[in-house]
Formats: sequence, structure tokens, C-alpha cells
Amino acid sequence: MSDLTALAVVRIRGHVKVNVRIEKTMRMLRLTRVNHCVIIPSTKYYLGMLQKAKDYITWGEIDKETMIRLITEKGRLTGEKPIDDAYIKNKTKYPGIDALAGAILRCEFTYKEVPGVKPVFRLHPPKGGYRTIKRSAAIGGTLGYRGKGINTLIHRCLDAEKLKEKVKKDA
Repeated sequence: MSDLTALAVVRIRGHVKVNVRIEKTMRMLRLTRVNHCVIIPSTKYYLGMLQKAKDYITWGEIDKETMIRLITEKGRLTGEKPIDDAYIKNKTKYPGIDALAGAILRCEFTYKEVPGVKPVFRLHPPKGGYRTIKRSAAIGGTLGYRGKGINTLIHRCLDAEKLKEKVKKDA
């Protein structure tokens, strides 16, 4: 399993006029709403699903720093409680979020296997917006495979939330 990597997948486009088969594929990936993000292993089955839905999602290899930030800032338990090191230590064999993130990236453990966790990260739209949601990332758009660039997109989504909180405080 060492050749597997973890992929972050984000839904970019909505559900209007989506082919039924593609919508079903995105439901299987748990991408039911725009700006939802999931972490999956890069198996051939998942890669086939990603190719099928490539006109509505973007994905790439997630790094450890982004994974840790995603779990601490957007990871939620049932009842909308945040995830912390104490919970991870009590419910899994890992001593904290850092170790859990490393195991997820090595595909030794999946995020959805954490007891009581919601398997979807609900992100804000990215700071600065999307380039275009009708073109592939390979030709300057947002959709499809973007490699390590997914980390930048996720950081922009997480920074957008902090900007929104700052504006609320100032008002």
C-alpha cells in the first residue's frame, strides 16, 4: 500500500443539469454540495470515479500541513463538535492529529474510519474566487486534476473563512 497516496477532492459546480450517472458518482464520493471536500486513497476505482465526474470536481495530492489544518479547522464530530488531539488519542491508535494525518496520507487509515467523525469537510469558497468553473485546470481553469495545486486551493478556502470572521469582528 505504500505506492498509494491520499487525494483531496473538492466539488466545484452545483447540481443543476447534471447527468444522473455523474450525480450518483458524486453521491458515492460524498460530494453532495458545492465546496464539500473529501479525502480518498488513490485506488484505480476511485480514480475512475474522479474521471467520470471531472467536469464538476477538482482533485490532487494533499500534503501533511494541509491535512492537519483541514482536520483541525474543518473536521467535525457528530453534533458539530471540533476534533482535537485528546479525542483522536482516545478513539484511535494514534497519539494526535499530526500522527493521524500522516497515517491518512500513507493510506494506512482513512479519515472516515475515525469513530463519530463527519467524513466531509465543508469549505468556504476560496479567497479570490475560482478562475473559471467551466475549464480544466490544465488550461487555466479550476476543474479536473491539479496535482499539488489542490493544497493552495484548500488553503485559500480556509483563509476565506478567517477573512469572513475578521470582517464580522470589525462590523
